[in-house]
Amino acid sequence: MAKRTAFYEIHKSLSATITDFHGWELPVYYSTPIAEHNAVRQKLGLFDVSHMGAIQVTGKDSEKLLQKVIPRDLSEMKDGKMHLGLMCNEAGKMLDDLVVYKFGEEKFWTVVNAGLYESNLDWIKRHAQGMEVEITSMREQTAKLDLQGPLAEKALQKIAEGNLAEMKFYNFSEMKIAGIDCVVSRSGYTGEDGFELYFGQGNAKLLWEKLIDAGKEFGVIPCGLAARDSLRLEAGMLLSGQDFDEKRTPLESPYAKFVSWDKEFVGKEALEKQRDSGIEEKLVGFELIERGIPRHDCEFLKDGKKVGATTSGSFSPTLKKGIGLGYIGEGLSFVGSEFKVNVRGKPIAAKVVKLPFYRRE
Repeated sequence: MAKRTAFYEIHKSLSATITDFHGWELPVYYSTPIAEHNAVRQKLGLFDVSHMGAIQVTGKDSEKLLQKVIPRDLSEMKDGKMHLGLMCNEAGKMLDDLVVYKFGEEKFWTVVNAGLYESNLDWIKRHAQGMEVEITSMREQTAKLDLQGPLAEKALQKIAEGNLAEMKFYNFSEMKIAGIDCVVSRSGYTGEDGFELYFGQGNAKLLWEKLIDAGKEFGVIPCGLAARDSLRLEAGMLLSGQDFDEKRTPLESPYAKFVSWDKEFVGKEALEKQRDSGIEEKLVGFELIERGIPRHDCEFLKDGKKVGATTSGSFSPTLKKGIGLGYIGEGLSFVGSEFKVNVRGKPIAAKVVKLPFYRRE
């Protein structure tokens, strides 16, 4: 049976189009995907992302455990900071990407993707054997809303007790929002300014209403998965299970920068071998030079031969052109490299571009 977030009845009352997403019944859109996309780029949008899961790690060996399962070095991480990272298996293949929150020396959160929540939780527990840590699933008790867009700070400040102007991007704080205890981070998955709010599920309906009310004068609208996907693609952010899975390593993707070679971690030996022997394919961002809309699993062609394939593709509402991500032969992965994308049997000219496609001012 599909799971539902604490906001399900609100989504239904707003006549949202609902879909199954990794076993969760979630809104795809309320009005239209492009209207919701543009609202976030220009003003303000509110997303229910309670299907995402926080895993809490507490105890004396908290950092030791996370240093073991996450290739990125966390040793210099300060309290109140967030780091994007990933987990790999012993073969160096990517299990998932995640965000680490550091509350203190003995308290961390890892926020992971919905479809892999249980397997990630089990993986962390497996590597905690013999360590002084306690690992707690937070998803059953926590709801999460993302307020995203250039007017997010102005709207949220109306009901926030803390000074949001002092919060830098990829930082977080515990504060009251509309009188409700929240963990508030300045972050998101859209490429815009914005905030992610974690709070008790019992306050879900009240906080949704308070955020909608606070954002009314700034043009806030509820947004679904479709806009979230086109926004994250423009921002060059990867989708777990689509842009990477356990068949790929971080060295084949932009996540190579999150591998710290001067520490030990699960999968390091395999990654060292791949690093030394060379990478065959790399994940790149591309844009179509001609009219067309790339989709998932379109072939890349060079001189009529397949040289890779797309993982994500769409029409960019902001840039007004077809864009996408995909793996291509390492020799063609440089910025400016030109090739063709086979879109419904029609080869369309494309070129590799620097990520992200869109960067806010």
